[in-house]
Amino acid sequence: MGFISELKPSDHLEDSNPDCLFSFAGPEGHVVAQDPVFSVPRGPAATLPLRLAALALEEGEIIGGAMPFDKSDDDCLWRARAGDAPASGRAAPTVAQPVPQPPLREFALAPQPWAEDYAAMVTEALACLAQGDKAGANEGLKKIVLARSLLIESPRTIPVAALLARLGRDPEATAFRVRLPAPADRPHARRHLVGATPELLVQKTGDAIRSHPLAGSAKRAGSAAEDKQVAQALAQSEKDRREHLYVVDYILDTLAPYCAELCAPRGTEVTHTASMWHLGTEIKGRLRDRETPSAVLASILHPTPAICGLPPSASARLIAELEPVPRGFYAGAVGWSKANGDGAWYVAIRCADICGTTARLFAGAGIVLGSEPMSEAAETGAKFGALLAALGLPADMAVAGLLQTS
Repeated sequence: MGFISELKPSDHLEDSNPDCLFSFAGPEGHVVAQDPVFSVPRGPAATLPLRLAALALEEGEIIGGAMPFDKSDDDCLWRARAGDAPASGRAAPTVAQPVPQPPLREFALAPQPWAEDYAAMVTEALACLAQGDKAGANEGLKKIVLARSLLIESPRTIPVAALLARLGRDPEATAFRVRLPAPADRPHARRHLVGATPELLVQKTGDAIRSHPLAGSAKRAGSAAEDKQVAQALAQSEKDRREHLYVVDYILDTLAPYCAELCAPRGTEVTHTASMWHLGTEIKGRLRDRETPSAVLASILHPTPAICGLPPSASARLIAELEPVPRGFYAGAVGWSKANGDGAWYVAIRCADICGTTARLFAGAGIVLGSEPMSEAAETGAKFGALLAALGLPADMAVAGLLQTS
């Protein structure tokens, strides 16, 4: 077990402010880290089961944090005592301070790439998908999720706690924050992954597990009548339903060896957040071994075709070739796990990597045969909207500022 490193004195955080550690608040309950807090020895997904076994968590202790998109990269997990036990229903956010509303001129925004370049990426991906339709080409590539990034720079520190409070107002999403390692060029900077994700990767309670994948999306409309039409069109979209089915089948196939029972009792339904409609399928099962930690289940499932593609290995390689900015912890997994392995892990979407005066946002769209490049660019723009609004910027910037050509 050479990858297990000893904790150093510096690994104990002197700052006990929960804003600097991790917290989750959503439909699955409210969890927040309390002192003492230590960093879990870092490593890739393949080493996680042994690292967790070596921790030997005690009753009342919890691990929480983030797993990166690339499973070969190191995760960022913290060991702490849980401030609030998981509870049914949504807990109110612990921070209620308002987000300031700075004028737009105080921010510099840099899309990477611009809409026209993103559309060109989609066109290239579609060519690969067309080849993947042929036997033996591109490893049978059926779907790829392409993301783009938006870098925001502010003249003053971006308020993480206030941003989290704003994001926590959507009852259908889980608002989260995770302390991340400081950048190499700023070793003393405070860095957090902050977001409000609508997608449950896996939840474990005893031997019962649940997953709720989302794939196939549409931006909500302003009027009730138009919004209903958008939802109906999404429900009837052959392209979106095909994209969604890839994700559901993958999760069922991946979890099956670990489960004595597994099903999708209600089938595919249209669900929503405050800003988006999604196709979703709730999956339920019972584990063969109830001791399997929720964090290990998350590392096995991740990344799903909802944020990577199908097959994931071929999709991940193409993502690395096409996307100009490494994803880091975006489209990874965030969550928590108790000493008995119970916990909840979510897909790290609708989030921002914040460090001092900078915030990097990501948004992605699933590409399958039949996707239209500029429509996919528009979808990514819509997905930026909730975070832009929570930062005190006009939500329609997702269209006015991000879909224009360079």
